[in-house]
Amino acid sequence: MKTAVSLPDDRFEEIDACARRLRLTRSGLLAVAAKQFVSRHRVAKDATAEWNRAIADGGQPGDDLAAVALRRRTKAIIRASR
Repeated sequence: MKTAVSLPDDRFEEIDACARRLRLTRSGLLAVAAKQFVSRHRVAKDATAEWNRAIADGGQPGDDLAAVALRRRTKAIIRASR
């Protein structure tokens, strides 16, 4: 959908320069920016769905490599002490 948006000249120039640097069209850059902004400011209708989205975006707590390695080492130490 096409729309008209009024922007201050300096903001337009910043958007234009950023779009060129990222090799996006102005419309593409504004679409991405709007999607991110709306996503951050949406109202949670369902807390469970929001938690699931956060986990999908960031992973399960403890999924990072350091946590996995620590669990593996801890389990090995416990097995060895039995």
